[in-house]
Amino acid sequence: MIFQTLMVLSGLAVQTSAVCSRATLQDAVASYLKAQAAGNPSLLVQAKNISYAENDVKTDITKGVLSQVVTIDFSRSILDTTECSTFTEISAATDKHPYVIDTRLILSSDGVASVQSVIADSGDWVFNATSHLAWAKKEKWDPIPEGKRDSRAIIRAAGDAYLDSWKDGKVKVPYGTPCARLEGGAYTGERNPTSNSCKMPEFPKPFAGANNRRYVIDEELGAVGILNDFPFIDATRPEGTPSTNFLRVEGGEIRYIHETTVCATRNCGR
Repeated sequence: MIFQTLMVLSGLAVQTSAVCSRATLQDAVASYLKAQAAGNPSLLVQAKNISYAENDVKTDITKGVLSQVVTIDFSRSILDTTECSTFTEISAATDKHPYVIDTRLILSSDGVASVQSVIADSGDWVFNATSHLAWAKKEKWDPIPEGKRDSRAIIRAAGDAYLDSWKDGKVKVPYGTPCARLEGGAYTGERNPTSNSCKMPEFPKPFAGANNRRYVIDEELGAVGILNDFPFIDATRPEGTPSTNFLRVEGGEIRYIHETTVCATRNCGR
């Protein structure tokens, strides 16, 4: 009986390992990008009971943006082999309807079980797809040599410190030098590419903090994608508006930050 139990557990371990290998996750990302480019959700490797949401709203996958042909000018993805998930940022600047799309995929044993997308377009916070594309393509997010990789805990802590500092200015954020932030289409590194231009001030109180955080962490690329709800920026959404923060961490220090924020009112009413 014990032997049979061990064999079952061993089989589950092998299955989990296969589901969460980088190769399998990369295949899932490739199918997602193919589906989005074609506007054909059936090209996504879907689990039997797939969940699909856009900007925190559950949506029919056959009627959402994934069902629209989108010209993908550039994309960057990270793979989380521990949580069986991926994070992909798409710049679609030359599409007839420009977008920046950040998507988290969660895999199960039979395919993509969950798609969670934050979809920004005209009227969202400092949106400029052309500028976003130009700066994103210039950044270097190469694999980090194995002996120099940060742990999951360090990468996540860097991302959390950055988000926590918005509420509490005393939080020490491990900014690197240089550090550049791409917020919508605005790029801080343009001012001085050799300095730390990522630091954010503490927001006026009361500020609830960026909550409902969902993480994708990739040690090989030193990156974390964090889906969250960002309060304060849009007065009509005090509970928080859909947002993502996509960070590159090198040697425990933040090198790049990408922020995408959706507005309920044009430019969040500001």
